[in-house]
Amino acid sequence: MGRGTQSLARVAVVVRAGAAPLWWLGVLAAGTGLLLPGLTGRRIGVLAGAALFLITAAVVALVRRGRYTHLADCATRAGRHDVLQDRRVTLRVVRRARRWWLLLAFLAAVASSLVLPAAGGAVLAGAGAGLWLKAVWLGRRERATETLLWLRTDRLAEGPVGKQVEGFRTTGIAAGDAAPGGARRRR
Repeated sequence: MGRGTQSLARVAVVVRAGAAPLWWLGVLAAGTGLLLPGLTGRRIGVLAGAALFLITAAVVALVRRGRYTHLADCATRAGRHDVLQDRRVTLRVVRRARRWWLLLAFLAAVASSLVLPAAGGAVLAGAGAGLWLKAVWLGRRERATETLLWLRTDRLAEGPVGKQVEGFRTTGIAAGDAAPGGARRRR
């Protein structure tokens, strides 16, 4: 009994899709926050922001690793007729779906600078760095097992390890146009 044709997106690309926008919006929000003196002053804001950056990056990089590992360990081989989505298409779809949340997070980060300058931007940048670290971790796992992890595109709404995701699919290391970890494949 065949599963039929399904469209698959790379897990690492989905994770990595939010990293760059969060990083750059965080840097922009922190820079804007430095222009405002805030209630606590710039020095306290920058020190608090540095601490929040490190904490946020660590939490985002480590959260739900068990779920990723479980889904990767239970992954099944992709079917012969499954369609592998391009990296560029996956990035565009994921970023477009989250663009309003990114805008709201940016506005909240800038607004928080009225109290604690640059701290809100540091949190956003830390989230972006954490997502990048998680994608790097996934890439190391993919290289070690010599398999790439994919998920069905109709399950992307809640993220790569949301409740709708029942499992990952695997292909060989050369499949698709993205390198392990979701980066652009060098030719």
